[in-house]
Amino acid sequence: MNQDENLRELRFTVSGRVRRPIDQVYEAIVDPDQLSRYFATGGARGRLEAGAVVTWDFQESPGGFPVDVVEAEPPRRIVIRWAGDHVTGDDGRTTTTFELEPIDDGARTLVTITESSWQASEAGAKSAFDNCEGWTGMLAALKAWLEHGINLRDGFYL
Repeated sequence: MNQDENLRELRFTVSGRVRRPIDQVYEAIVDPDQLSRYFATGGARGRLEAGAVVTWDFQESPGGFPVDVVEAEPPRRIVIRWAGDHVTGDDGRTTTTFELEPIDDGARTLVTITESSWQASEAGAKSAFDNCEGWTGMLAALKAWLEHGINLRDGFYL
């Protein structure tokens, strides 16, 4: 894949709807105890609050990933930075933004996750696609957890 002169970075956006009020959805994302039950199944340490550095560990990829919380605006927005491969910045990290919007008179929440920025290259595309798959899985797991109390990741990767 040759780099297109107009394409400087790769980014993606995924979204899904959760049948719970925005406050409950926000709390399920920022609370390490809940996050550990459906996403960071090796354990999440630290609440997602602006200025915090938390750790996410995954059963299928042990070792813990440090996550810098850049912004937290309850209950609508969270911005994090964490390590990525083949990224555009010199610091080796991507930026992930969670945006929450109440819909259906507050009965449901639209969750949108955008992550950037990878190099416009074959290796950058592979890294971006891998993370896109991960965030899509996170949204499905969040929905299953909040609506049905089911951990979709249990046994999924191992």
